[in-house]
Amino acid sequence: MGDAVSTDTYTPQQRTKYRRQLMNDLEVFDRHLQKADFESRGSIGLELELNLVDENMQPARKGPEVLAQLGDEYQSEIGMYNVELNHPPLNIAGDGLRQLHEGIAGRIAEVQRAAGEVGTRVAMIGTLPTVTTEFLSDPGWMTPENRYRGLNNAIMQSRGELVHIDLSNQEEYRHEFSDISPESTCTSMQLHLQIPPNRFASAWNAAQAMAAVQVALSANSPLFLGRKLWHESRVPVFQQAIDTRTPELVAQGVRPRVWFGERWITSVFDLFEENVRYFSPLLPESRENSGKPIIEGQSPTLHHLNLHNGTVWRWNRPIYAPGRQRAHIRVENRILPAGPTVTDIVADAAFYYGLVKHLAEETRPVWSRLPFETAEQNFFYGARAGMFARLEWPTLGRIDVASLIENHLIDQARSGLRALDVDEDLISHYLGIIRDRVRTRQNGAMWQLRTVKALTPSGTKPDSPERRAALAEMLRRYLANQATGEPVHTWKIGA
Repeated sequence: MGDAVSTDTYTPQQRTKYRRQLMNDLEVFDRHLQKADFESRGSIGLELELNLVDENMQPARKGPEVLAQLGDEYQSEIGMYNVELNHPPLNIAGDGLRQLHEGIAGRIAEVQRAAGEVGTRVAMIGTLPTVTTEFLSDPGWMTPENRYRGLNNAIMQSRGELVHIDLSNQEEYRHEFSDISPESTCTSMQLHLQIPPNRFASAWNAAQAMAAVQVALSANSPLFLGRKLWHESRVPVFQQAIDTRTPELVAQGVRPRVWFGERWITSVFDLFEENVRYFSPLLPESRENSGKPIIEGQSPTLHHLNLHNGTVWRWNRPIYAPGRQRAHIRVENRILPAGPTVTDIVADAAFYYGLVKHLAEETRPVWSRLPFETAEQNFFYGARAGMFARLEWPTLGRIDVASLIENHLIDQARSGLRALDVDEDLISHYLGIIRDRVRTRQNGAMWQLRTVKALTPSGTKPDSPERRAALAEMLRRYLANQATGEPVHTWKIGA
C-alpha cells in the first residue's frame, strides 16, 4: 500500500486481467525462490506512524502540509492527521541499536520541526485518545489520494454494509461507520528483519509464537474514541475497520483480511500462496498504469503479487523486495503500537530481534510444542489484558506474562542479541528497560489508564465534557513525558 495508484475504481475487465497476472506472478515467485541468490545480510529497519494534534490536543488534518516540508523518508498515511517515517536498513551488530535510536530520534525531530511550521505537534501513540466519533464521521478525515480512496471503495463494496465497530472491556463502544475511518486511528511501529529464504519460516514462526508477549508487553492503545477498552484496542479496531466480510461470511469461516494466520509454515511461499488462494484483489492496478518495470536489476518486480500482499494485513507480513543486484525477503512485524518514547521503541526492537534469533534457532523450537490455535488465542489475550494477561507457554503451562518475560524470555533475548554480536552495554541497557517495565507492570496503556483515573477520581462517562477534558490533559502530560525520552515505566502517574 506504499505505492500510488492511478484510480479509485476498477472495472470487471481490469479485475479479471489482474487475477491472471497475479497467478502468473505467484509462479514466477516460486521459480525465483528455487533458483535465485537472495540477500542474506540480516539487516533491520523500521517504519513509524505518527499523529498530529493542535494546541487543544485534538487531531489536526495537516499531514499533507507537514509532508510538503519533508523528504522521501516520510510518507502519507490514510488519515489526514497522520504521517509516517521510514528508517533505512542497518546492521544490528555492534552499535546498531544506538544507530537506530539516534536515527529515529533525528527523524522525529524533523517531523516535529515541520509540524511546528504549520501550528501542530507530533504525538507518538498507538491510538490518539482525543479522536471522537464525530471526527471520524466527517469525510475530511481521509488523505485525498487514489490509493486510500480506492482501498476504502473496494472494502466497502466487498462488504456491502456499514463498518460495525463493537468492543467492550471496562467500557463498551458500538457504532456503524459509512467508511473505514476507524482504521486511521491505528498508528503502529513496524519492525523489519531481512532474512534469507531458507531461514524465513523459522523466523516467521518465532515471531508468531512471541506475538502475544509483544502486544502485552508494549500495549499503548487502551482508549478508543474516549472509551476504556482493550489494552491494545488497535488490534480489534484494525480487524473490524477493514473487514470485507458480512456476518454470514464470518459464520462460514471466511478468513479476515487482518489475519493472524492459521498454521505454522515451512516456506515463505506458503504465505504468498495463501494470500492468493484466500483473498480477492482489492486494488487491481496494472503494472503499466503503476509505472512498474517487469525486472529491477536481476529480480522480477512481481508488481501484482506485491500489491496484493499489501492488502492482506498479517500481523507478521512477508515482504518480497526486488533489488538492483539481488532481491531480499523480510518479515514485517506489525504488532507494536507507536511510542511511548524512542527509548521504549528501541528496547522493544532489541527484545524482538533477540528473541526471534533465539527462538528460531532452538533445537526443539517453541512452535513444535505450541498449537497454532493456542498462539492465536494468546495473541488476543495479550491485546485485551496487556501486562495482566495470562498465556499458555510450552513446559510452563498457563503463566502470567510478566513472569514469563522476566524469568524466561529476557534471558533468551539476551542470548539472541549476543549471537547477533550486539554490544554488551546496549544489550544490558535496553533489556534492562524491558525488565523494569515488567516489574512495574507499567507500559503505555497502564500509564494512560491510571493517569485518566487520577485526573477524574470520581469517575466520568464516555463523551462527557469531563472525560474529554481529562483525555486532553492526559495527552498533554503524555507528550511532556515523551519529550524527556525517559522510558514509560519511570513516568509518574498523573504527572
